[in-house]
Amino acid sequence: MAIRKIITKKDPMLYKQSRPVVKFDDRLAQLLDDMAETMYDADGVGLAAVQVAVLRRAIVIDMQDGSGLVELINPEILETEGEQFDVEGCLSVPGEYYETIRPARVVVKAQDRHGEWHTYEETARRAVCFCHEIDHLDGHLFLEHLNPDPHSPEEQEEQLRARMAENDPVELDPNALRKKG
Repeated sequence: MAIRKIITKKDPMLYKQSRPVVKFDDRLAQLLDDMAETMYDADGVGLAAVQVAVLRRAIVIDMQDGSGLVELINPEILETEGEQFDVEGCLSVPGEYYETIRPARVVVKAQDRHGEWHTYEETARRAVCFCHEIDHLDGHLFLEHLNPDPHSPEEQEEQLRARMAENDPVELDPNALRKKG
């Protein structure tokens, strides 16, 4: 395994459409292992292959909530429902955290590293993370989902503290919260 360089929002590759994975082989396994190691090293909860300059539809997610690592290959959002507000950040947009609007529930179909299909139904922060990472595969950043009328920094800090009290592993600097503008 190896830690790969994470590209940032200034890199045009981040805005390109990723191609489907067609070979489920040792190269894919190595990519997924490297992505997981890179994500953990950067204290992230999700990472898309394009973020390490590989234009393939592959994602790793670990919310660090005890549910473990999830690998999504060729993911497709089948269904969304409702909406929720959340404060998001991104390893490719370091130090920036903004309030976004995302689906409250999402159903995703994806393959694993062996090519087997699985369906995931996610809510709350996991739904946010799944949508965030799938967006990367389509050349989109979380900055496209900003809440046009965000809560105050104090309210956002309160939301973060409530999540932390619920054993949510997300550790954001409340002082980093600010309006985009």
